[in-house]
Amino acid sequence: MSDSTAGDDWEWLSRARRGDPDAYGLIVRRYQTAVFNVCYRLLHDRAEAEDAAQEAFIRAYTRLETFDLERPFGPWIKRVAANLCLNRLEARPPAAVELDEERDRAPDGDPESAHEQTESAQAVRAAIASLPPRYRAAIELRHFQSLSYAEIAAALDLPLSDVKSHLFRARRLLAEKLKRET
Repeated sequence: MSDSTAGDDWEWLSRARRGDPDAYGLIVRRYQTAVFNVCYRLLHDRAEAEDAAQEAFIRAYTRLETFDLERPFGPWIKRVAANLCLNRLEARPPAAVELDEERDRAPDGDPESAHEQTESAQAVRAAIASLPPRYRAAIELRHFQSLSYAEIAAALDLPLSDVKSHLFRARRLLAEKLKRET
């Protein structure tokens, strides 16, 4: 995050703490896509991800006084969203995951190559979706949100060693699942 982004966040969060809803709206607009992406990759349902993202911002707003303004807001709101989604996943029974068909369309070009790319992408998404929630969260935060191991540890409230273990096991499970598919 650039220094100007951090400065804007600090100013907007300070104003939001003083009761300025427009300032918090600016924060929401800045991070809404990243938060939705975390929720969608964990929940695999667009409507549920939208609800979870909205709930994450509401929870963050109600806890804004506890947020340390010296820290970046992005990882914190992603942690709120990830934990909210993990709670939802752990509360429901395992079920088949439906993937968003719109995202499964391959780019124009060679039809055979496009079909293979689409199948490969679908297999990877299905394999990730089938991981246990904690492993799925670690993969999402590392590979799709580009968080560091330390940021993942903070986001999931885990020791660094557990994050490394979760990622190792998740990658191993993914490799096994994808190998069985081919």
